[in-house]
Amino acid sequence: MYLIVIAWIYVVLMMSIAEATNSNGTLLGALVTFVLYGLGPMLLVVYLMGTPTRRKAIKKREAEARAAHAAISQGSAASVEPDAGSHAPGGLEAVATDASVTPVRKEP
Repeated sequence: MYLIVIAWIYVVLMMSIAEATNSNGTLLGALVTFVLYGLGPMLLVVYLMGTPTRRKAIKKREAEARAAHAAISQGSAASVEPDAGSHAPGGLEAVATDASVTPVRKEP
């Protein structure tokens, strides 16, 4: 792909030199010829031909991110066991075992 780009830039460079050295040509005309016939179209061609490679790279990054997220999720789920009891978490048992908190009294 880059061989075609290099060859086309060479052809356009020769066209620009011919434009600049012609008796009716100018340096501004040579610059416009080089940019409009050479750099502009070749940048567009290189960008469009590189699209599949960019898509593959994006999909690969997304897959790696999903795999990393799944690994983190698997690791955290395995370390925390669910509450298998039938009581509400943080119930009165926890309060009664803590000596710094006074138990709630019933009103007479």
